[in-house]
Amino acid sequence: METMETTERAEIGVFGGSGFYSLIENAREVPIETPFGPPSDQVALGEIAGKKVAFLPRHGKDHRFPPQSINYRANAYAMKMLGVTRIIGPTACGSLKKAVMPGDMVVADQVVDRTMGRKDTFYDGPITTHISFADPYCAQLRPIAIKALKSLDITTHDRGTIVVIQGPRFSTRAESKWFSNAGWEVINMTNYPECYLARELEICYVNISLITDYDVGLEGQDGIKPVSHHGVIEVFNRNNARVKDAIYRIIDEVPAERTCGCGSALQGARA
Repeated sequence: METMETTERAEIGVFGGSGFYSLIENAREVPIETPFGPPSDQVALGEIAGKKVAFLPRHGKDHRFPPQSINYRANAYAMKMLGVTRIIGPTACGSLKKAVMPGDMVVADQVVDRTMGRKDTFYDGPITTHISFADPYCAQLRPIAIKALKSLDITTHDRGTIVVIQGPRFSTRAESKWFSNAGWEVINMTNYPECYLARELEICYVNISLITDYDVGLEGQDGIKPVSHHGVIEVFNRNNARVKDAIYRIIDEVPAERTCGCGSALQGARA
């Protein structure tokens, strides 16, 4: 990969919606150029809980990039260029299980990729690179996130599998029932390849799934209504403050030392 430089620095990165700008103290926006093109927007740099944080809206400030059109590689690589070693990736998600209710949050431990054609690796050759992804989310950050969410009295599910669909359309009833019957809990359009690209860059990554709706396959169960864009936005906006509080608390609790294996993901990945 071509080396590009920036003198800007941050410790922790956050991908999310534009509502998170208010979290960052003394925020200033900086343009970042990557070998993979421009990221979704300028990166906002500032402080949260005394730590240097970089924030990037994955869809762009004006939400101009739908899930299938996001330059995931540029977004992840921009964080790497800034020196980020941990990324928090909150996402609005649908529920595939009745017990996982709108307004709940899930700290995912597994992901299933059902996307198509996305640029999902930095290593297209000539050196073949096979990185372990058995456990997609950081083993050190996950318990910190779970503790932070529960401390705010948020109904929190300690684990769950996210199935990531291509978008921008929602699932058919048949697809949604298929995913539910497979035992998966959460459905989303953006978490892959974001989470995997972070692993390729040896950056810790944790997801917080804010459940905004029940997916269409659950329609009709005890009055459950089908997913709609309007309903998703309504629940997300109602819970946005809680997500921001949780991110602040997670960042506050993140220790300086990394004790997970994310930072050595490339060891043994090449012949």
